[in-house]
Amino acid sequence: MEQHLTVLLDEAVAALLTDTSGRYIDGTFGRGGHSRHILAGLSPEGRLLGIDKDAQAFAEGLELAKADQRFHIARGSFADFSTLAASEGIEAPFTGVLLDLGVSSPQLDQAERGFSFMRDGDLDMRMDVDRGMSAAQWIATAEEAEITKVLRDYGEERFAKRIARAIIAAREEQPITRTLQLAKIVTEANPAWEKHKHPATRSFQAIRIFINDELTDLEVLLSKVVDSLEVGGRLVVISFHSLEDRIVKRFMRRQAEGEQVPAYIPVTESQRNRKLKIIGKAVKATDHEVALNPRSRSAVMRVAEKLAYDECA
Repeated sequence: MEQHLTVLLDEAVAALLTDTSGRYIDGTFGRGGHSRHILAGLSPEGRLLGIDKDAQAFAEGLELAKADQRFHIARGSFADFSTLAASEGIEAPFTGVLLDLGVSSPQLDQAERGFSFMRDGDLDMRMDVDRGMSAAQWIATAEEAEITKVLRDYGEERFAKRIARAIIAAREEQPITRTLQLAKIVTEANPAWEKHKHPATRSFQAIRIFINDELTDLEVLLSKVVDSLEVGGRLVVISFHSLEDRIVKRFMRRQAEGEQVPAYIPVTESQRNRKLKIIGKAVKATDHEVALNPRSRSAVMRVAEKLAYDECA
């Protein structure tokens, strides 16, 4: 198994930590790379909650919580961050919230998890294996139109209909239960794909996002996070594909621009209700980091800070 390298580690933590005694949330704990770096910068009064759906990540978080009383771990979706934090005695408002979206390297490395089209394993793809249906169960029952929509909407796959038709035809011959089995079906149905990208990349991404309801979780968190941050608190989000990044970028821009009203209607600046200011430009991995960790090539980090009311006036 390859060593897990945390993407944009220094950049994310530097952007997040504005108060060493603050209350922070790492909504995607993973194997704790960001969390450990955050803890290294916190004072004894600081607090950090890690959240993850994954049972193995949660187990690792429990070990960290035993070793450091400033750290707490909760198993669940980051969409429920405020409830999970309260259950651990960490009350809003929070000083910062960090999200490192998508599937983690350890999940990809474990063939039995079903995330990788390069390793043969059960076609599962659930981040929380104790909930919901697996990718194999969904593929066994979904209609062609539903498969097409998932591949198109979540994978931006231009050959979605053709691939969905091939999946339907293949499952009539035998159940689709293995990752390499699905990858072969998608590859044979895909007439063209991007250079240096596996032809099953978009389809696997789309199915994973759908199975785990990832974009809904992100939108739910964004709908609540501004009101849960203290003034000056930071939201830091690392995305790995355009769908996630587009949602985050548009959200931050809307909150920074405030209410949109026609030019002929006189309003004061405070009536615009600007809630966030965008901190810097989108950050991407350096060439050095990409060389060490190719997964970081597609990472985009965006940062926003909560405004005080009088900053909007």
